[in-house]
Amino acid sequence: MVSETVDQLDRQLLQALQLDGRAPFSKIAEVLGVSDQTVARRYAKLCAHGGLRVLGLADEARLGRTNWILRLSCTPDAAEPLATALARRPDTRWIGLISGGTEVLCVMAARTTEDRDTLLLDKIQRTPRVTAVRAHCVLHTFYGGTLGWYTKSDALDPAQVAALTPPPPEPVGEPVELDPADEALFAALFQDGRAPVTELAQATRVSESAVRRRLDRLRSTGALVIDVQFDSVFVGYDTKASLWLTVTPAALGDVGTALAAHREVAFAAAVSGPANVVATVLCRDTHALYRYLSDRIGPLDGVQHVETAPLLRQVKRLTYENRRGGGVNAPW
Repeated sequence: MVSETVDQLDRQLLQALQLDGRAPFSKIAEVLGVSDQTVARRYAKLCAHGGLRVLGLADEARLGRTNWILRLSCTPDAAEPLATALARRPDTRWIGLISGGTEVLCVMAARTTEDRDTLLLDKIQRTPRVTAVRAHCVLHTFYGGTLGWYTKSDALDPAQVAALTPPPPEPVGEPVELDPADEALFAALFQDGRAPVTELAQATRVSESAVRRRLDRLRSTGALVIDVQFDSVFVGYDTKASLWLTVTPAALGDVGTALAAHREVAFAAAVSGPANVVATVLCRDTHALYRYLSDRIGPLDGVQHVETAPLLRQVKRLTYENRRGGGVNAPW
């Protein structure tokens, strides 16, 4: 399905789900002024033709874990096999090919220091035809996690946005500790982030009231993210790129806040390394990307240098099939 077949109701539903991926169809229908059955039919259509998936994922930072963004330069013949091999690992969350197919961009969330060191200091270093490894530790996220890119759509009016927006998670505090029942709940939500409480109770073998309490705790602490994925081409955004910004330390906060407000930005974070801010942007075409760079990035005070790396092909976006070792062809 292409963007020409998407109407206003489809766009409203996508934004509603980005605001709260577990919002009941009845609540969405009431806010949009349509029937429950209409919302259910549109949801099924978006899943079938727009790559829509709703998954329950852990916010690694809230669990006391550190995310890393890896840039792996390699010979052209090695990039795709390397990306495919990394996609099979359970600790990689996103993988793409950039820089004319000579660089693999990988987001890694290792559970332990040992897992991280094994990948960074051993396996990748001994991989043939890898010519350079740049590992960027994610220090602070300005936009991403519970805030999906399409949250910034204007399909809904302010009153509808307010009606569908759940309370924000608590400020980051001590790491959230998960027990076996929490892990089972994450596994069930990873298969279907919209699974009803009755199904979650069966999957986790705890009562429905206990499931509700655990859901409330995990969402209020920010440990659980309801991730809504779909193909951006579906809504007319065909050009994707990662931006690597070198920013003066005093301007990091201001630049990050500005990026978070930009409609084009799906993710923005402060990272370690010479390029100390990274952002993922989605634009309608290359001309729109140029205008974004010149009109929005150019005027930002404190930005000293910008590297733009268009995404050639996405190899992995975390899905249930990825975790089982299956397909890796997920939407952006």
